Amino acid sequence: MATAAGNADASVLREGASEEKGEHARLASFVGAMAIGDLVKSTLGPKGMDKILQSVQRGRNVTVTNDGATILKSIYVDNPAAKVLVDISKAQDDEVGDGTTSVVVFASELLRQAEQLVNQHVHPMTIIQGFREACEAAKAALERAASDNAGDEARFRQDLTNIAKTTLSSKILTNDKEHFAKLAVDAVLRLKGSGDLEMIQIIQKPGGSLKDSFLDEGFILDKRFGVGQPKRIENAKILIANTPMDTDKIKIYGARVRVDSMTKVAEIEQAEREKMKRKCEKIIGYGINCFINRQLIYNYPEQIFTEAGVAAIEHADFDGIERLALVTGGDICSTFDNPEDVQLGSCDLIEEVMIGEDRLIRFSGVAKGEACTIVLRGASEHILGEAERSLHDALCVLTSTVKDSRVIYGGGCSEMIMSKAVEELAAKTPGKRSLAMECFAKALRAIPTIICDNGGLDSSELVSQMRAAHAAGKKNTGINILTGEVGDMQQCGVVECFRVKQQVLLSATEAAEMIIRVDDIIKCTPRQRE
Repeated sequence: MATAAGNADASVLREGASEEKGEHARLASFVGAMAIGDLVKSTLGPKGMDKILQSVQRGRNVTVTNDGATILKSIYVDNPAAKVLVDISKAQDDEVGDGTTSVVVFASELLRQAEQLVNQHVHPMTIIQGFREACEAAKAALERAASDNAGDEARFRQDLTNIAKTTLSSKILTNDKEHFAKLAVDAVLRLKGSGDLEMIQIIQKPGGSLKDSFLDEGFILDKRFGVGQPKRIENAKILIANTPMDTDKIKIYGARVRVDSMTKVAEIEQAEREKMKRKCEKIIGYGINCFINRQLIYNYPEQIFTEAGVAAIEHADFDGIERLALVTGGDICSTFDNPEDVQLGSCDLIEEVMIGEDRLIRFSGVAKGEACTIVLRGASEHILGEAERSLHDALCVLTSTVKDSRVIYGGGCSEMIMSKAVEELAAKTPGKRSLAMECFAKALRAIPTIICDNGGLDSSELVSQMRAAHAAGKKNTGINILTGEVGDMQQCGVVECFRVKQQVLLSATEAAEMIIRVDDIIKCTPRQRE
């Protein structure tokens, strides 16, 4: 009987499956999450470094970036806890667009602290409870510290500009952040609070330098007009279509056609041409002067359009056409039998413009006046790709701020306010939960510490100075990375969006809580090939 009880922990899993229990499982998940945190840690802050990501597929694409979400999206992770952190960075990117590195770093710091507590025999559930209460206190402190200038237009615009500068400081655009902050704020304010980023199109054009980038009012399409067609159209009526216009060659798929003479082939071709001609006449019958198609337009239909004085643009890019329909207020149609059901797009002027070496088509005075295009110039495609990612982050944060206009001081200032509130709560809390709260406060202080370390500054000295300043009631104290000292964030103009900070706090706490709960990792056996 004793032997049967002794063997009771024999594995019930199939051969080849593995199970890690208790401490081992917890350690594996903590270590995986901390490794992900260490991977992106060096990209945090204005002095953060970039990573080169090289894909193994054909073409060996290279991406140079310091955007946390882009880095984590591109790497293959085998550790389940690390996957949780990758997911929260993606969620942060979708929700508010910025703070993707902060959320991962903060979650991994929480787990680092939790690991020490588990080693001191504090039960995981006690840690979670302490973290929960600390998170509530931090959130309340963050709300108290936030300020709202939505009522005063000039100050709100200044806030938006500062937020854009703060976001761009840690990106490749940091040297021209004044220029790009102005571009981003102008583009977002044109949206008049709708927050629809589809309206803002970003075009990359290699050549020139980043400073040559500009904002163009209206919509720019990276295409050309057909041969011999008007290059400038006023009061344009636009029909946007997704239809094949290439039937001037015989296409009878999967069928064999036997003919007894070449004249029969010619007749088939003639029938095809007639069919195409009727289709073109239907399209011209809409009373339009510009036809834009997502697919190719062959020579014969193009010739018909030219004779009718209609400009035809072929192969308008896939995303571009959806956006173009939205901006000009038209529908995308694929059949042309009932003209009365189709909404035509309109704009005041369509003309060709030169940007660098290329000709593009600009639609100005479009139905949706909010639409605009940011044209990015730069030395190479890698730089442009990273500039677009940086600008996208800034635009996302600005639209979040337009929706929820509360702002908060950056540079580690808000983290210190939160950690102070959590420590005050810990001092009043009896029992082991207070240990978890102190650890939560330490994890919050890790963010300014890392920002200092990345700038090559003495982090322990600066963070303790900040702590003392906050304790003395100087609420706006943060790190001034440029001078390497502690400074007043209000004067430095380092402002962040309240929603980004709140999202970082809540997402990271929830993710850490989820990983701390784990006490068993089961990997199933790989399927054997027969």
